[in-house]
Amino acid sequence: MPSQDPPVLTCPFDFSEALDYDPALADLANSGPVSRIRLPYGEAGAWLVTSFAGVRQVTCDPRFSRAAIVGRDYPRMTPEPIVSPESVNVADPPHATRLRQTAAVAFTRDRVAAMRPAVERVVGDLLTAMEAAGPPVDLVARLAVPLPHLTICELLDVPAADRDPLRDLTLRLLSTGPDSRAHAAGAKAELRSYFAALVPERRRAPGADLLSVMATAAPPEGQEPLSDDELAVLAVTLILSGNDTATCQIADIAYLLLTRPAEHAALTRDPARIPAALEELLRYIPFRKGVGIPRIALEDTDVEGTLIRAGDYVHVSYLAANRDPAVFPDPHDLDLDRPGRPHMTFGWGGHHCVAAPLARAELDIALTGLLTRFPTLRLATTPADIAWDTTTIRRWPLSLPVAW
Repeated sequence: MPSQDPPVLTCPFDFSEALDYDPALADLANSGPVSRIRLPYGEAGAWLVTSFAGVRQVTCDPRFSRAAIVGRDYPRMTPEPIVSPESVNVADPPHATRLRQTAAVAFTRDRVAAMRPAVERVVGDLLTAMEAAGPPVDLVARLAVPLPHLTICELLDVPAADRDPLRDLTLRLLSTGPDSRAHAAGAKAELRSYFAALVPERRRAPGADLLSVMATAAPPEGQEPLSDDELAVLAVTLILSGNDTATCQIADIAYLLLTRPAEHAALTRDPARIPAALEELLRYIPFRKGVGIPRIALEDTDVEGTLIRAGDYVHVSYLAANRDPAVFPDPHDLDLDRPGRPHMTFGWGGHHCVAAPLARAELDIALTGLLTRFPTLRLATTPADIAWDTTTIRRWPLSLPVAW
């Protein structure tokens, strides 16, 4: 064990050059599986774990608590914490288990299969409108931005008039700008208030939507049903996830394929390869900057040969774990024929994304529809002229002009 902590490295994690891998994160991972870092916001430094084995340990070990960060000015990327204190994302077992079991009821294999026609309908409508507009069109505005939001709103049965305002609120939460804190806090409160009013309506008159399914689900034996407020927070989490991961991944995957002719041609020729190829694309693409929600060590614990003391903040990097050469040979190469191995794009352990099956279905349907409807799809500008997001935690092109 080391006798003292290593130097603390300031890590803004603000790298935004296309989909290139953040060199600062690469350097940290190359220097060892555990580092000390300082993020732009928060009261203290933190440990950063970058190896696959280390990330797996921290995310599965109950000695590392997310619930312990509640009420603390924890180290983070954004001025205002994105997550609400009541969210499942900052809960530990058994409370987290109770919340996740209720949410998981809405995302079983059978339920996701039943959702596919709704997703296909949304994708089909968006691609038809894109085709009617004629080239060039902005693929981000026409597909990547509306699809995840419209899909989750459709599945939650959010009234059409409320959908655009809800999306604007979620975007305010993702900003990293120093002046955005008050706006983000207000947006979080508005989102929670909106769903807190919607949940009782679904309890009184349930439908087939996800919110009704969760509101009427029988609780696990010996446990109380979720309260209206707990269900409202779950709905906010779903809206946020839809406007973050899936939106970025649709745009990023399209950009990657349109700048890699061999991979683009291979999937266009044989769309049956898309589901397996998606796993490699998800592993490879750095769809966000830096790190997410930390944990606090509840007792002294060894991680990859480093002593982490009780009370220390611990961040993990799923991005770095996805590039660990001990798990993925030649990890910085995109290989659509790479043998399948679990990756960490949707998290790991007790906080693995419960809606990952829906996200995979969305991406499969969107990419299949796009390559099938537009087999000659190409960029309508040069890669150098594409503007990338530099003001939020996301890595994605702000627009993606395409033609066919």
